[in-house]
Amino acid sequence: METVLRAASMYLLLMVVFKVAGRRTLMEMNSFDLILLLIISEATQQALLGDDFSVTGAGLTIVTLIVIDILFGTLKTHFPRMEQLIDGFSLILVEEGKLLLRKRAKKAGIDEEDILQSARSTQGLERLDQIKFAILEKTGKISIIPKE
Repeated sequence: METVLRAASMYLLLMVVFKVAGRRTLMEMNSFDLILLLIISEATQQALLGDDFSVTGAGLTIVTLIVIDILFGTLKTHFPRMEQLIDGFSLILVEEGKLLLRKRAKKAGIDEEDILQSARSTQGLERLDQIKFAILEKTGKISIIPKE
């Protein structure tokens, strides 16, 4: 039972940490983000398994994590508020060329340069006034809709 409790607590801890870290964490990774992810995964592995390096312990940990993920998926399906709590919601950052909700964007770790970079790479746009809408998606990606 200790393995199940370890797996469940680490799953919940990582969900909270990534929620607090903001959606920027989920965007394209740079080398620092990759190194951080590797360190987190090693620390998580140690916390999940403790001194138990048996195949049974690893299998039980994997099954526990998958069951928790399925449980959260089911909860999100039946309770829309739970989905917003776990996955967040899309957020309009730019409307008709004007940056909105600077405070929310900053909290999500997104700044004007991130929006412009997404606009350049996906739509070839160079300025905010060329953007009809910029939307921060649940996944952390920024969708750009250009002005016509």
